[in-house]
Amino acid sequence: MTRRAYLSLGSNQGERGACLATGVAMVAGADPSRTSLVYQTEPVGGVVQDDFWNLVLEVRTTASPRELLERAREAERACGRTREVRWGPRTLDVDVLLVGDLVSDDPEILVPHPRLWERAFVLVPLRELAPDLVSAAQLRAAVGRVVALGTLESVR
Repeated sequence: MTRRAYLSLGSNQGERGACLATGVAMVAGADPSRTSLVYQTEPVGGVVQDDFWNLVLEVRTTASPRELLERAREAERACGRTREVRWGPRTLDVDVLLVGDLVSDDPEILVPHPRLWERAFVLVPLRELAPDLVSAAQLRAAVGRVVALGTLESVR
C-alpha cells in the first residue's frame, strides 16, 4: 500500500544545502516526492551551535517506517554524520515524522515522531506540504524561530 510519509531533514555543518539535497535524493530514492522550502531555524536542546537549515520531505512510498529509517541513516552516513553530542551540530539529521496512519512503538523508530508537535522547525514546513495535518493552534503552540530561506535549489 502506498502511503504519504513525511521526514524532517536538517543540517548546520558543512555545505548545508548540499547535505540536504543528498538527503532528499537518498531518502526519496525512486519514490515520487516533494519538499518544503528550506528554513533557517534555531537549534534546540541547549547545545551552543550554528543555526540549522531545515526542510520537510514528503514521499509517496510503500516503504515501512524501518525501511525509511534505514534510508535516513544511509543518507546521514553519506554526509559524514557523527553522533558525539546529543542534539549537537551535524552535517545531516533525518527524522521519520509520519508514515501514513501507521504507529510504531519500536524504540528504534517511534512513529509518529515523539516531539513532532512541539517544534516549529518541523511544523512550519510540514504545514506547507500538508496543511490538513497541522492546525493553526498547533503551529502557534510550537517553539522556535523559523525563517524561510527559499527553495532547496536556490540555497545551494
